[in-house]
Formats: sequence, C-alpha cells, structure tokens
Amino acid sequence: MDRRQFVHACSSVGLTGLFPGALYAQVAEEDGAEASPITPDHVAAAETIVGLSFAPEERALLVETLNEHLQQYKALRAHDLPNARAPATVFDPRRGGAEMPTVPPAQDGADVPLPTGDRPAQDDDLAFASIAELAHLLRARKVTSVELTELCLQRLRRYDEALNAVITYTEARALEAARQADRELDAGTLRGPLHGIPYGAKDLLAVEDYPTTWGATPYQTQELDDTATVIQRLDDAGAVLVAKLSLGALAWGDVWYDATTKNPWNLDQGSSGSSAGSAAAVSAGCVPFALGSETLGSIVSPSTRCGVTGHRPTFGAVSRHGAMALSWTLDKLGPIARSALDCALVYDALRGADPQDPASVDAPFPFAADEPVDTFRVGVLQGAFEEDYENQAADQNTLDVLQTLGAELVPVEWGTDLPVGALLKTLDVEAAAAFDALTRSDEIDTLVRQGENTWPNVFRSARFVPAVEHVQMDRLRVDLMEQAHAVLQDLDVLASPSFGGDTLGITNLTGHPCVCLPNALRPVEDGPAARRQPGSISFVAPLYEDHKALRLAHAVQQQTDIHTRRPPIR
Repeated sequence: MDRRQFVHACSSVGLTGLFPGALYAQVAEEDGAEASPITPDHVAAAETIVGLSFAPEERALLVETLNEHLQQYKALRAHDLPNARAPATVFDPRRGGAEMPTVPPAQDGADVPLPTGDRPAQDDDLAFASIAELAHLLRARKVTSVELTELCLQRLRRYDEALNAVITYTEARALEAARQADRELDAGTLRGPLHGIPYGAKDLLAVEDYPTTWGATPYQTQELDDTATVIQRLDDAGAVLVAKLSLGALAWGDVWYDATTKNPWNLDQGSSGSSAGSAAAVSAGCVPFALGSETLGSIVSPSTRCGVTGHRPTFGAVSRHGAMALSWTLDKLGPIARSALDCALVYDALRGADPQDPASVDAPFPFAADEPVDTFRVGVLQGAFEEDYENQAADQNTLDVLQTLGAELVPVEWGTDLPVGALLKTLDVEAAAAFDALTRSDEIDTLVRQGENTWPNVFRSARFVPAVEHVQMDRLRVDLMEQAHAVLQDLDVLASPSFGGDTLGITNLTGHPCVCLPNALRPVEDGPAARRQPGSISFVAPLYEDHKALRLAHAVQQQTDIHTRRPPIR
C-alpha cells in the first residue's frame, strides 16, 4: 500500500488527527477489509505523530477509548456537512484589543466627487476609464449601461483566448440588468456611483441560475440555488455582472480545471492567484472592477502580478455568505480595480453586517477622497525594506512619495517571536474540514494540480494535525493579534513590502485590512520589448480603518501613474 492509499485509509476509518501512524500496519494487513479494533501495538506505532511516549499500561487504557472514538467519528460522518455550514465558533479580530471605531453618520460612506468631461473618442479609452469617470458619463447619458456592458463582453471574448480568465459569461443576466439601469438613469433615478457599471466576480461566489465551479473539476457543473450577498449588494447598487472569472482550483494559484490564467503584462506567465481571472480581467481593461477573495494572499498576489490595485478588507467587514468556504477564520472578500479610489467605491457598496454570515459586522467607512494625508503617521517596516529583494527600489520610491506628501514616517517592526508559519496551519486544517467529503472520495484525484504543494496533499496531511495542537494554534493566534494591535494602534497606516516581513501571513491571521498598489513595471528579459513585470507595495491599516489605507494609496496614485498604464496583452 502506497502513502496516498494509506492516508486515504486513515481518513476512511476515522482516525484522523491523533493516531494515524498506528493505522498503517492495520490497513496494510487488512488490505481494504473492515478495520479491526485498535490494539496497544497500534497506539505504540502512532505515538511519534503526537510527540509523546506512553507506558504499556497507558496504551492498554487508551485502546477502549480510541475504539469508541472510531464509532463516534462514524456517527459524525453520517451527517452531511455542506461547504456552507460554518463552525459554531466565530473568529473576532477584536480579541487583540481593537475596538470598533465610531463616526458621525454624515461622515460614514465614500465621499468621491465625480469628474466632468466628454466620452472618450476611442472604445479602448472608455474601457480603461475609472469608475468615477464612468459614473459621470452614465449620469450625463453620454454613454449607456448597455454600451458599457457590450464593450466589456466584447473585450472579454477578444482577449480570453490569451488570458483564460472567464469561466462563465452571464450575458443574459448582464444585458437585462444594463437595460434596467438605463431605464432608471433615463428617469433620473440614481442608486449610487456603481449604477450601470459592469464588473466580474471570482467564480467561488454563487449566482443563481449559473454554474459556480470553484475552479475545480469535481464542481465544474455545480449550480447553487443561492446568490452571494456581495453579488446581491452590487445588484442593489445597480452594478452589472458580466462574467464569473477564473480562480485557481479551490482558491489556490492560477491553474483551474480548464487552463492557466495569464498575466496581461506577460502572457508567458500565469496571473498568480487565486483571484486569477479577477486581476487579469481588470488589468486588461475587460471590466472596470472585479470581486476577489483572500485567505492568504489571493488578492495581494494576483493584483501584484497583474499590476492592479487590490483591497483586502478587515475580516468580517464584508459578508461571505454564498462564497466557497476555505477557512472560516481567514476568508475575506474584496475588490480588485485599477485604483484605490475605485476600490473605495466598490467596498462602500459591499460592506456591512449580514445575518447569514455570523462573522460579519457593521464597520464605518469615513472615506473622503480629498482628505489630506500630511497628518498621517505611517509605520515603515524598516527591516523588511532594508532587505535585498526585487521590488526594493520601487518601494523606496513610494516611501519618498509619502514623505513628499507630508506623512510622518516612523520606523517599526512587528517584533513577534511567534511561529507564524505554524499558526497558518489553521488554514490547512479548516480547509481540510471544508473539503472533508472530497478528500474521502476519489474525486480529489481529478484536481488538475497533484503533488506535494497542492490541495490534495494539504488536505491529507492536515488530517494528521493533532486536535490539541490545533487548539494551541488558536490560543497563540490571540497573542499574535495582541502584538499586531500594539504595533498598529498608534499608526494610521503601516507600509510593508507586499511579500516581506511576514506581513502577509501576520495580517491575514489577525484580520487587518490591506491595500496593495502597483508601483513598478520592470522590463522582462528575453521577451517582447513591451512586456513588463509589475511590482507592488502594501499599506496595512488598523482594524476597521480601511479608509486610511485606501486614502493613503489614493494620495500616492494621485502623484504617480503606474496604475494608469495599459498592458500589451501579447
């Protein structure tokens, strides 16, 4: 019996997190027959997994209890647990010491003056217009929602052969919504700045009457009788969903069941993931914005790779109802757009508590586009910026821009000695629980990516994390939350290399918001002259103060033009 068969057998008989080593001899001997009772010898063989050594009399005492456990696990598995069923425990990032800010109602919401101007002469220019520019053109009736929707559908079809960013077009739904938006706009009815504006959504979000594939072979024909809260909120805002976009299978990477999604700046390269199609479609001017999700880098990484702006909101600020669950204590939904200002407009429509997501909260959003940042106190993760890494020069240029804007730059360090990598095993365990049925079936073998650094292996290996160690991760995570709060509580924003200083892991574990903004387009060696390798910097804000990271990013983008550049898509 090989290792994969052994792990599968361990899972199938129920001994998942404590003594799997003992089962190797058992399943090898039984060779598929009904499992025989656990014996003291099995316990002795399993002790290395939990890092303990028991005396013979202790093993004898354990045997009866462990055999009872097997029956209890069998009883548990008789009950279907759909992916949408969340655990009884709810993660609250305020455990670290933060409190929910309060603001006067008049200041709550995105204050973004709309520009003026005429419709661009070229459709390519219209395709790369900002949300605020499009909102003005729609209200002035210089463009219709149907025209914008058809333009996005045309561009998606034109470029998708190269990008592989679309899983499902929602054309009928989109055109119906666009016609309704035009009727309302003609009548002077305004739902907000997103009214009539097309967008795309990562295909882990349920949309009734359309497939929701999660990018994975076992689910490619799945239709969920539900619509995600974020989609419903954008419907209410008058936005127009034109396509469900690719994600790496089960929210990892850029490889889905049919293709690899490509980076519009360099088609020899994947777009990273897992919000692969969302970042690629925005970068290519196929949609003004898209919805992504992040558990550990799935907004930051593809936004960096594709040269767009990504906003990972504070944990709980945006409802996840109707989204594929990967990790109930780490999953976040947020916008990917070409600018921080666009992200702010989208986030304003998405945010808010939802009774269908027990972790969701009402967080204020006092975002003012013209707020000066010369009073901002910005922590600079000094040690990370001083390391030798690819985007160092571009990041230093961004810090120079912050000084020019008058922000106070304060050297800081996370200063934690906690094992961040070990704490991130929480993700592995929760993901294995979310896809328990898949792991115990042969369908897991149909995922395109197989091997050591893939979901099948992670799901299997997570079954060997002892339950006690999982609880200890949870307890140490509170220490990390307290330490991160101590660093951020006196700052408006913390600036970090997007992939340096453990910032990505720490802030996903603590639930802090992050805005990742493009700040470099480096030449690509051995390729067409127009190709580029984008880079980014990340701004992290205190919990529920997403507006500060977005405001600082907007101020930087007002002084720079990287976010306005257009990829060659060739």
